[in-house]
Amino acid sequence: MSEQEKKSSILDKRSSRRKFIKNSGLTVGGLVLGGAIGSLVAGKPENITKAVDGASHATVDYSETRQFFVRQKDFEALSAATEIIYPEDEHGPGAISLGAPFFIDKQLASPWGSNADDYRKGPFQKGEIALDKSEIMLQGVRKLNEVAKKEHDGTVFKDLTEEQQIAILTSFEAGKVEMELVNSAAFFGLLRTLTLQGCFADPLYGGNKNMAGWKMKEFPGAQMSYTAYLDKDEFVLIDPISLGGHKQH
Repeated sequence: MSEQEKKSSILDKRSSRRKFIKNSGLTVGGLVLGGAIGSLVAGKPENITKAVDGASHATVDYSETRQFFVRQKDFEALSAATEIIYPEDEHGPGAISLGAPFFIDKQLASPWGSNADDYRKGPFQKGEIALDKSEIMLQGVRKLNEVAKKEHDGTVFKDLTEEQQIAILTSFEAGKVEMELVNSAAFFGLLRTLTLQGCFADPLYGGNKNMAGWKMKEFPGAQMSYTAYLDKDEFVLIDPISLGGHKQH
């Protein structure tokens, strides 16, 4: 198989970076979304803004407090990966600006991250995962740096070019990276899901900063009622409101 064929799931065309987040069953903002997630994110063109070396120029605001990721290099690898999955372009911010990395950090620090509400006792059958979500994500982001340094002369994942980052994520998506007690494809799937949730979930949960994800899609958020617009003949663009915004009323 040629190198181009190996990368076909993500790097076949520039638009392919959206292909691996289409048609996924995801939970966003408390709503279960199936194939509809494709229409939610696919309309954003593939014109990510690059730095001089070809990697995304988006920067993380580290003034925010992390709850789960203790090591800076782990969080930097996570942030870079989320930006590849949902990059910034001329239509709006990417995962980093939307706060997706901090959303993921917050979720992993919660009982959800430790699978507190799941049945956790074995025996585990083939295909079942013995690790909880926080363990999978921590091992996965550290493996991103490990693979990057091995393949690129000690360079960590965040400092690779965009194409190099995509190639590594492709290998994870294909299940080709060796991980303990979990397939790398499972890590990639969880990372992709959490990234999109961080971009489009209600800001109450730590992502979708300033409701910018909703504004890009003209999504009104958690409106109390639409009765004021029922008699309107023309389309009405409504300013979004989050669940937390209702506390002010």
